[in-house]
Amino acid sequence: MRTAPLRDLLVRMTSTFFFIGYLPLIPGTFGSAAGVGIFCLFGGAASPGYFLFILCVFILGMLTSGRAEELFNRKDPGCIVIDEIAGMLLALSFLPAEPKVVILAFLMFRILDTLKPFPASRLQGLHGAMGVMGDDLVAGIYANIVLQLALRLNFPIAV
Repeated sequence: MRTAPLRDLLVRMTSTFFFIGYLPLIPGTFGSAAGVGIFCLFGGAASPGYFLFILCVFILGMLTSGRAEELFNRKDPGCIVIDEIAGMLLALSFLPAEPKVVILAFLMFRILDTLKPFPASRLQGLHGAMGVMGDDLVAGIYANIVLQLALRLNFPIAV
């Protein structure tokens, strides 16, 4: 069937978020930075469009990342970064668009995505799209919770 090569190209393009995942050395960090860029394009996370965009990224990630694993012939290859984009966007949800908060959200997300606190480590062990997307969604939610608490408790946030 002639549509398979086109479909596979779209899967690669989407899962690597327009090929950002092919950048060398630290593709997950580049993907997270792209999430910050999207947050900035929205002018913060206060608009309904922002949350609709997160939902679209999540759905696209779920639709493409499992097939992308097959195409790249590896479980959760580093070039798939749509999961980092979704996680980073979640980490920034409901937070002020202040540079120091955004930088802390980025750092917190990257740390938690690396450490994989429960249940992220279990989710990463799953096969297919949920294994790719799940750990980053948990890291994004955890990063957001930590920063929300810090802001509400007036914890001095310095960068």
